[in-house]
Amino acid sequence: MKTLKFIFSLIALSALSQVSFAQEKTVMVGGAPMYPSKNIVENAVNSKDHTTLVAAVKAAGLVETLSSPGPFTVFAPTNKAFDKLPKGTVETLVKPENKETLTGILTYHVVPGKMSAADLMKAISDGGGKAMLKTASGGTLTAMQKGNKIQLTDAKGGTAMVTIPDVNQSNGVIHVIDTVLMP
Repeated sequence: MKTLKFIFSLIALSALSQVSFAQEKTVMVGGAPMYPSKNIVENAVNSKDHTTLVAAVKAAGLVETLSSPGPFTVFAPTNKAFDKLPKGTVETLVKPENKETLTGILTYHVVPGKMSAADLMKAISDGGGKAMLKTASGGTLTAMQKGNKIQLTDAKGGTAMVTIPDVNQSNGVIHVIDTVLMP
């Protein structure tokens, strides 16, 4: 009888582990799986497409904030997005004397709360074709639907497209974007 109980316990344990594994739906970003059980920083450091963003987050002193429970919606520019900036911009921004400016730019890419792509599309629809998103920096991003994608417009009129939506994290969601947004 003990053996039978032990076998049923193993079967139940195995079934539970399979269920939790099945719920860990990863998205590949920058050649690395992004695990929903990890936080924004723990995942971002593994993406080869976000090394510039990670370096900037570290230089701005935002690692602790983006590792906290949140939740946050982060519009994460790729390395190619940072490459679109004028030559020398990133190197200048990561200098200690420019920490405040860098922090303002990075927090402009963060919206408090967790907004999935479906949430963003609903907000756009509810807003008559536009959703105004209040950022952690106090600025506003405008979200609009372009085809089946989401386009963001910054305070200076620049635009970014969401290229990989709904990269779920333990403390929010990341939407990968193709351009750095400017407050």
